Amino acid sequence: MSGDKAHVVPFAIELRVYYEDTDAAGVVYYANYLRFMERARNEWLRAKFGGPHELALKAHVLFAVRSVAVKFQVPARLDDVLRVTADPVSIRGASLTFRQDCWRGTECLCAGEVGVVCVDARTFAPRRLPRELMQVLAEASAP
Repeated sequence: MSGDKAHVVPFAIELRVYYEDTDAAGVVYYANYLRFMERARNEWLRAKFGGPHELALKAHVLFAVRSVAVKFQVPARLDDVLRVTADPVSIRGASLTFRQDCWRGTECLCAGEVGVVCVDARTFAPRRLPRELMQVLAEASAP
């Protein structure tokens, strides 16, 4: 992506930690942070394109996770309210990379990058991002 994004506030959702999200120690089980990040990416898609279901029906595309790298720093606990970001930081012909963080107030609990690949909704074969999606993404990343 071009331009200085340091001043841009990334897309974010808020969610509450429920009992089902925690482990026996009362903290969020590590894999659940990936679920939280998935929700944030889906809401980002909804805000930009009407959501994953809409993209599958109209543009015949889906996004599949290809890579995940997460650094866990501080645990979240039952009933915490978290802010989970989804910020596309790299757009390629058939893939996107999101910077995703989970915050409790001003404290970053975990930080990561999630790579997704665009696939055809009917065949699940990799495909290039549709031109309309590329245009919206380019406009969203313009300084």
